[in-house]
Amino acid sequence: MAEEEGLERGEINGGLASMDSIDSRWVFQDEDDSEVDDEEAEDDVRHRTVVDSEDDEDDDNAEQRLIRTGPRIDSFDVEALEVPGALRNEYEDFSLGRKIIIAFQTLGVVFGDVGTSPLYAFSVMFKKAPINGNEDVIGAMSLVLYTLILIPLLKYVLVVLWANDDGEGGTFALYSLICRHAKVSLLPNQLPSDARISSFRLKVPSPELERSLKIKERLEASLTLKKLLLTLVLAGTAMVIADGVVTPAMSVVSAVSGLKIGVDAIKQDQVVMISVAFLVILFSVQKFGTSKVGLAVGPALFIWFCSLGAIGIYNLVKYDSSVLKAFNPVHIYYFFKRNSTKAWYSLGGCLLCATGSEAMFADLCYFSVRSVQLTFVLLVLPCLMLGYLGQAAYLMENPDGAEQAFFSSIPNVVFWPVFLIANIAALIASRAMTTATFSCIKQSMALGCFPRLKIIHTSRKFMGQIYIPVVNWFLLVVCLVSICTISSIDEIGNAYGIAELGVMMMTTILVTIVMLLIWQINIIIVLSFIVIFLGLELTFFSSVLWSVGDGSWIILVFAIIMFFIMFIWNYGSKLKYETEVKQKLSMDLMRELGCNLGTIRAPGIGLLYNELVKGIPAIFGHFLTTLPAIHSMIIFVCIKYVPVPVVPQSERFLFRRVCPKNYHIFRCIARYGYKDVRKESHQTFEQLLIESLEKFIRREAQERSLESDGDDGDIDSEDVTSCSRVLIAPNGSVYSLGVPLLAEYKESSEPISEASTSEEVTPGPPADQTTYDAEQSIERELSFIRKAKESGVVYLLGHGDIRARKDSWFIKKLIINYFYAFLRKNCRRGIANLSVPHSHLMQVGMTYMV
Repeated sequence: MAEEEGLERGEINGGLASMDSIDSRWVFQDEDDSEVDDEEAEDDVRHRTVVDSEDDEDDDNAEQRLIRTGPRIDSFDVEALEVPGALRNEYEDFSLGRKIIIAFQTLGVVFGDVGTSPLYAFSVMFKKAPINGNEDVIGAMSLVLYTLILIPLLKYVLVVLWANDDGEGGTFALYSLICRHAKVSLLPNQLPSDARISSFRLKVPSPELERSLKIKERLEASLTLKKLLLTLVLAGTAMVIADGVVTPAMSVVSAVSGLKIGVDAIKQDQVVMISVAFLVILFSVQKFGTSKVGLAVGPALFIWFCSLGAIGIYNLVKYDSSVLKAFNPVHIYYFFKRNSTKAWYSLGGCLLCATGSEAMFADLCYFSVRSVQLTFVLLVLPCLMLGYLGQAAYLMENPDGAEQAFFSSIPNVVFWPVFLIANIAALIASRAMTTATFSCIKQSMALGCFPRLKIIHTSRKFMGQIYIPVVNWFLLVVCLVSICTISSIDEIGNAYGIAELGVMMMTTILVTIVMLLIWQINIIIVLSFIVIFLGLELTFFSSVLWSVGDGSWIILVFAIIMFFIMFIWNYGSKLKYETEVKQKLSMDLMRELGCNLGTIRAPGIGLLYNELVKGIPAIFGHFLTTLPAIHSMIIFVCIKYVPVPVVPQSERFLFRRVCPKNYHIFRCIARYGYKDVRKESHQTFEQLLIESLEKFIRREAQERSLESDGDDGDIDSEDVTSCSRVLIAPNGSVYSLGVPLLAEYKESSEPISEASTSEEVTPGPPADQTTYDAEQSIERELSFIRKAKESGVVYLLGHGDIRARKDSWFIKKLIINYFYAFLRKNCRRGIANLSVPHSHLMQVGMTYMV
């Protein structure tokens, strides 16, 4: 038995050491939080002592120094170190047939938006800058070519796609990536153990680490910069949602407008009615999911791109191949010289050729980076260029056809087949930003910036493929209103440009921060990126803003409304969390109540859901005073979303013993990434939770056997008043300085323990007897847990509402008491995600004054 125990100790210690050597990082540490304890070290690495206290806030003004250290070990961190390794890519090891299917789905989901831009780009451009000669056509063509090269290709495909968060793209994915490397989140629920998740992947120092750490320090120290960063993210997300409204309007109306070329009797009113019918059908089939719809429309879009290329080649040969001179950028200068202000107005139309670029990044969660990059470079971009060159060649000889440049340039023999394919492609394009909107809203909900809504997962294999019914029908209604209000293609195109440019500019700024903070690349490259692309986007933005009075202001108003919804939700959630932290119960009160908590302990397990990651929630006091009895075992469950896409199941639960052992109170943090699916039933969740709790108890006993029998378990940080000095060895292993392993142990106070209360100091029992007693203690506690589980599990839910104090500002009262209260009342409550029968629920309400 003793040999087995020694072997287990060696395995545990060795496992921690090997993991620590991998996870050791360079960090800033306050001078007053670390002191040299021992001069002996290996490879000149000094031992350091730390105080393990969760509730101590970091002092932003304290003097800091850069040290290399292993991860701090506490009962949360030890569990977090048990990682299975890096996550496997969902798209690896697929057969050739499966890769072809994914390529078709990529066409159907990601490239529909940018693929249908030839339907309307030239029409909007030449509406603002009419053709006065062939040089105007070549100049406009040159503008389109280099816009395609600079924005979709250079910016997105070659740079931005690499800024994905473990395969996840979009505005909030960039924000979570930044939050993971710097404490810029306004919600103070971060734990050191979060950084132990295998998908966290913090970087090892690079030659430019000093600059990165200065930026990190500045971001973490400035509340203004944190708020500014969140404001940019919310603004970008609002523009993505607005883009999800205007994309279907623009794509479908422009495709159906081709009827006016094929049938003379068709007028604009009939075009609008047909477009409305198409959009209703489109949003109705959205619930069938990305995989099914993407696979169905992928071949259609492949035919569409091939048609673009073929028609472009035909027109180049038939009309005027001299448009190939547009590859010379000097014609852009001639275009502006000839048209001056009109050329500047036409930039809004030129930008439309790059719409859908953001969808490539936002929809990245559905497909791999390589599949998106290769499909764009090898198929999408060449076909788009040929399509635009063919239209330009046609306009060289037929300048009067600029109003419907695409449909006018189609040969009569294939007009109706191409018209049919164009309308199918337009319907596909309408889905592109809708899909991106679902993904972005899901991320924002997980990070506490959007009211909770019902999410349906449409694919069992790929968990990123989702459908949000409320958002789907809301987008449809706003889209129909927009079409009926702004029927002109030019006005819709201007609104399209505003929404698209808003997202693009936010992405440019966030990717620049990623370059500085995470990639740590040369400052010249970073400056070149932001100067070129942000300058280009601001130029385009100035053009579309000039025409905002035409009707496109509706989209701006819609985006502002969405921004305020997200801002109010985030503001209210932050105030609620901070108030709960301030009003949490003290450990002194728990000690005074005793192990029975001042009431009767009835058999069973009570899962008390709350948002606190540390401390005892105030709502627990309401349960104690309201209920005639409380369960024999209490587990505080915190559902926490961490800034990673996925948390592996083996790393889902972290446990800590909140009070002394005989209280039978634990804290469990159930961690989810913003891409994770919470679809387990309440029975499955309970089973996983209890299994993880049993593992924690066994691990706790093994760790305690390395220290001493005098330390009665892992007490919550609020109960640590002394004997908390910990020594971190050079290999990262952690030892307590108050245990016989490192110093002669002397009791300085009566331990909080169920163990012997004898006042006489007697020699310790033999090792075999100690091991036997420890095993008996473990089995007794595990048996207690199983019996409590058999007696039943009850979910204790506290509905905490907030109200503004009477002396608060009027604006704060308006936001909290009316707007935030309205959102909380109408959003999906957390209980809806648990699928718990009402017979297993107990709910108590509590109102916080903020």
